[in-house]
Amino acid sequence: MMAAPARHPPAQAVLGIAFLVLATACFAVLDTSVKYVGAFVPVLIAVWFRYVFHAVVVSAVMLPVRGRSLARTQHPRFQLLRGALLLTVSALSFVALQYMPVGEFTAIVMITPLVVTLLAALFLRERVSALRWLLVSGGFAGALLVVRPGGDVIGWASLLPLVMVFTYAWFQILTSKMARTEDPMTMHFYTGWVGALGSSLLLPLVWQQIPDAATFAILCLIGLMGTVGHFLLILAFQRTQASTLTPYLYGQIGFAMFCGWLVFGHVPGALELTGIAMIVLCGATASWLTARDRRLPVEPPEA
Repeated sequence: MMAAPARHPPAQAVLGIAFLVLATACFAVLDTSVKYVGAFVPVLIAVWFRYVFHAVVVSAVMLPVRGRSLARTQHPRFQLLRGALLLTVSALSFVALQYMPVGEFTAIVMITPLVVTLLAALFLRERVSALRWLLVSGGFAGALLVVRPGGDVIGWASLLPLVMVFTYAWFQILTSKMARTEDPMTMHFYTGWVGALGSSLLLPLVWQQIPDAATFAILCLIGLMGTVGHFLLILAFQRTQASTLTPYLYGQIGFAMFCGWLVFGHVPGALELTGIAMIVLCGATASWLTARDRRLPVEPPEA
């Protein structure tokens, strides 16, 4: 994310929070649309629409403004790796959504900051306080209550969101390293095109026929929500500090639960709600501490 100044006028902070809340709503709509359209088309087609829409819109908006400088990067191999990681995250999450309710899935995704803490301690040798270890343990306990291996979710499918979260954590760590030298919009540009080209290579394996008008509209909505959501994130983090925005990231769970109820009539049970509450408490606290200490960037996860 683009670095924010140390101080921001109150009006700008309020505007940043509003942009962030709208972004989380976009991602909740994206996830719900993915789950809904997965009953009609292969998941890879949804992934392809999401990234092609992203790549085309970002290029159309930013290239006239930035020109060739938009594609200028000091680390092209890292840009490719970062794009490939996010494409993998999208594919795993789109598949997982076919087996899990939207609200519970979003809650699992929100343990990403805790996984980042774990990986940073194990592989980057960062010092982690006892409080952070307690938060990591509490978040994972909450995730187990939500997933409940052996419960309603098919065995192997219950592992998909956890695999996705670890992949996304590596994406976050790589992003934190690249953000020191790379422009945020340049990373946004490469993310779209790496995902679009990578998914295009596999598209012939699943493409069977042109979707009908209603399905096509939903696929376009997926692309639109992903693209608009990321633009709103950039606007939010330009206007206020990550530590101010962090608590509002978890509003995405509320939006996702509402969308899941509205479209699929699903309401989480008592165990799931307990697990979600644990994830929100531990994850939000860990994210706020991370943002306050300016250790690693805090980005809300997009499916």
